[in-house]
Amino acid sequence: MAKLTHDGAAGSQTSSTPPQSTFAAPPNHGHADIQDKDVDLAYKYLETNDVHAEGADEIDIQTLKRKIDWRIVPIMFACYTMQFIDKVLLNYAAVMGLPRDLHLKGNDFTNAATSFFIAYLIAEIPNGFFLQKVGVAKWLGANVMFWGVATACTAAAYNYASLTAARVMLGVFEAAIAPSLMLISSMYYTKSEQAPRFSFWYSGMGLGQILGGVVSYGFQKVHHPSIAGWRIMFIVLGVVTVIIGLVTFLFLPDTPMKARFLTEKEKVVLLRHVSVNQTGISNTSFKFSQFLEVLMDPQIWLMTMLTMLISVSSGVVTTYSATLIRNIGFSPPVSALLNMPSGIVSISATLIVGFGIRKTSHRWAWLAGCCIPGILGGGLMSFQQHNKAALLAGIYLVNSIVATLIIIYQWTIANCAGQTKRVVASALIAGSFSIGNIIGPQTFQQKDAPQYVPAKLTVLATQAAGAVMAMFLFFYYVFANAQKDREHGIQTVEGELSGEPNDAERWMNKTDKENTTFRYVY
Repeated sequence: MAKLTHDGAAGSQTSSTPPQSTFAAPPNHGHADIQDKDVDLAYKYLETNDVHAEGADEIDIQTLKRKIDWRIVPIMFACYTMQFIDKVLLNYAAVMGLPRDLHLKGNDFTNAATSFFIAYLIAEIPNGFFLQKVGVAKWLGANVMFWGVATACTAAAYNYASLTAARVMLGVFEAAIAPSLMLISSMYYTKSEQAPRFSFWYSGMGLGQILGGVVSYGFQKVHHPSIAGWRIMFIVLGVVTVIIGLVTFLFLPDTPMKARFLTEKEKVVLLRHVSVNQTGISNTSFKFSQFLEVLMDPQIWLMTMLTMLISVSSGVVTTYSATLIRNIGFSPPVSALLNMPSGIVSISATLIVGFGIRKTSHRWAWLAGCCIPGILGGGLMSFQQHNKAALLAGIYLVNSIVATLIIIYQWTIANCAGQTKRVVASALIAGSFSIGNIIGPQTFQQKDAPQYVPAKLTVLATQAAGAVMAMFLFFYYVFANAQKDREHGIQTVEGELSGEPNDAERWMNKTDKENTTFRYVY
């Protein structure tokens, strides 16, 4: 009998032997006739190709996963690195003379920063539709190229209105990044295997912080009589982003079934392996019932509240960190360099969390643990205003909360089944991230400069609330799993499955609530 782990999948997820399959026709179980549109595209592929994949069981799953890692994770990593750099260039341009050159006054800079996230939020609505109807990787690649153009166009800004217009377009196109990468990552790995992969591509944010400091420092040394250094910076990095977008469009497959770098046997083995997730790969049929389930699902609303609380602190990381360091008393070039350790903290926290979840699960505990340094950082920034070392330490510690978002991303995609529900939930979580980031910069009001004490206290309070919300989610999932066990009698006292689904049932595009054998991870 297969064991039921905290990650809710039947069968050992670390086993190198994929589950066997006969792929019989989907059973009806007394329900209305199953429509062809309800069947996942992965199941259709397996029906067609499984009989031609003799010897597939001889393929080592660990070797296959390494092959996939090297082909898709670097591309996702590059995309996430550039989305962060392009987003925070405004942070670095602020200490390079952008406010002066564009004649910004009062809260103009804060409002321009906020406009990005308002556009990001609104764009998640059509994103949820297109991510199901259009190839995910193609959609991602196109949006990466378009936001590269928007980044380069920021160099042409000449006042507050033009800067805001460029930021709005950047937000519209960057909105595709998080839900796209969430969906792509879930296609190739089981739930426990996803966590370190999510961490790898999400570490691009930390690298972006490091490279951003270096790039800003370098362009502050560029002096041209007709164009400011910050304008050249936007142009150069915009071009780099367009190139990465083109690579993504051409080489990142939309689904494992379309991966040219995998043989037919490898595709069959991979699909068998990830079928234990019971979350599906791809289905282009939009199901309104699944959309309604998202709106009525307590876990989604708890997760969105958690995301908003955590994301408020992103205002410090993405918009004001360089400004806060400069206000301590450092020159603009030195401020850019001193912001680099923030990236090291982000990368370290993200990788530790990813591998920690892979080994122990307990996502709620890892998330709450990441909030503790954030709380300490907020406290240092709020109550040690005349101590340079303490202020710097506080700014760096706040960056540990970066890792919490990747837990939320992976937690959401692991606990939502049904293709429409998955894409809508992913977009909703990404939208919640933008709401937190809309609130975050608005806590930095000009009247509170240069210390911005209310904003720093907000960081402290929202991190504490985020830790509490993670515990609420833990209790909810324990309750939901126990309720399913009582109603359907799936799990025995020894944790073994007494009625695990056959291969066809794994691909029937059922939601986590409809599927009686689905169990939530925590």
